[in-house]
Amino acid sequence: MVAVRADARRNYEQLVEQARIAFAEFGVEASLDEIARRAGVASGTLYRHFPTRLDLIEAVLAEQIAELVELGRGQLDAEDAFDALATWLRATLTHALTYRGLSAAVMNSALDHEVGLVSTWHARLFEVGAELLARARRAGVVAAEVDEADVLRMVGAIAWAVQDTADSAARAERLFGLLVNGLRA
Repeated sequence: MVAVRADARRNYEQLVEQARIAFAEFGVEASLDEIARRAGVASGTLYRHFPTRLDLIEAVLAEQIAELVELGRGQLDAEDAFDALATWLRATLTHALTYRGLSAAVMNSALDHEVGLVSTWHARLFEVGAELLARARRAGVVAAEVDEADVLRMVGAIAWAVQDTADSAARAERLFGLLVNGLRA
């Protein structure tokens, strides 16, 4: 195992923290050069750590995605399969609403296996969603034709559709209600 120099680790952490702040302020299309400047490093340092914007987005979201995966795994043992799926989907929607543009930048690339942008994190997220949906199908509480990729795309679409609205939380909740009701068998 190669030891990471303390300054390199500090730079990495500063870049992730400043990206988190910038993404919250400006969305995931925030200027990478500005993120590097705020972190006190050169742009080249940012690109050495994060060759693509998606790499930086994933680093910012890694902890949140891990929490979503853990929540989903915990829901696999819940008594009510439909409520378990709905709970996890709501948490996924809340996550997608965290940063403007997140749903377009991450959700679609995470589901588009042919592009090759599926990271380990997003593959796990997709996997747990598929397990929750399969469990709900087996319990007969979700329509048999419901496809996990379509459901996750719809969650991402809801986040995208409401991202620039004044009442985004209320609209997201209303659209989420329609989605969940449409899943019922």
